[in-house]
Amino acid sequence: MISVRDWNLPGGPKGAERLHVRAWAPAAGDPAFLVVLVHGYGEHIGRYEHVARWLCEHGAVCYGVDHRGHGTSSGERVLIDDFAGIVEDVHRVVTQARTAYRALPLVVVGHSMGGLIAARYVQTHPEEVSGLVLSGPVLGEWAVVDELLAHDEIPEVPIDPATLSRDPEVGAAYAADELVWHGPFKRPTLEAFRVELARATAAGKVEAPLLWLHGSDDALVPLEGTVRGILTLAGPDTTARIFPGARHEVFNETNRDEVLGEVARFAARIAAQARDSG
Repeated sequence: MISVRDWNLPGGPKGAERLHVRAWAPAAGDPAFLVVLVHGYGEHIGRYEHVARWLCEHGAVCYGVDHRGHGTSSGERVLIDDFAGIVEDVHRVVTQARTAYRALPLVVVGHSMGGLIAARYVQTHPEEVSGLVLSGPVLGEWAVVDELLAHDEIPEVPIDPATLSRDPEVGAAYAADELVWHGPFKRPTLEAFRVELARATAAGKVEAPLLWLHGSDDALVPLEGTVRGILTLAGPDTTARIFPGARHEVFNETNRDEVLGEVARFAARIAAQARDSG
């Protein structure tokens, strides 16, 4: 059985007035590792309920936050003028999680835009993180940023739900989700993406073990652009798993159990290494 708790964290400097945080923990037994989930653009942490529950069943305690301007956190919808603030929001959640689980190794799991945020978190707070999982991360080159910024007025090009997963129920649920942003990108957010991608490239390799997951048929964040970023980021302990035929949201794919199994095994290895070194 998994216990779930929601609360609001007061926003930080120049950020949202409040951030919605959710935590999942096994109702019995001691967890072996701490996971912080970092969601993608326009969505919310509630879309990772099944991920958190799976990981809790395999030894985790999980935390996640709705980014400012996302989900039920306050702030103008999907407006990000500097990703540094989002990275520090994640750090505040990690700090709060550490009050209850100080000794557990931390694995940060980021999807899409959340992959960029998670990577930047590890680059800026390397002492906090024992492992990093990136799912379809926005790293390296993301052509859509320059393509959209080339327009005087950002065109309204909503995400096609069919690009998320081969499971049609995933796309239908996404389209019906009122907490998901279905409108256009905002120019400051695109400009912030451009800046943060450059920062991630300039900051270089991470020492923490890295598990990179990507669908071969990802049309939203194409594999080719991300490869360039991974080559810059990847340290000596890096594992890549490219899933044939999978689309953007590998955690929601038809082979999601296989994907989540990869994450659980990776996290278990991190936990074992922490025990052995302790």
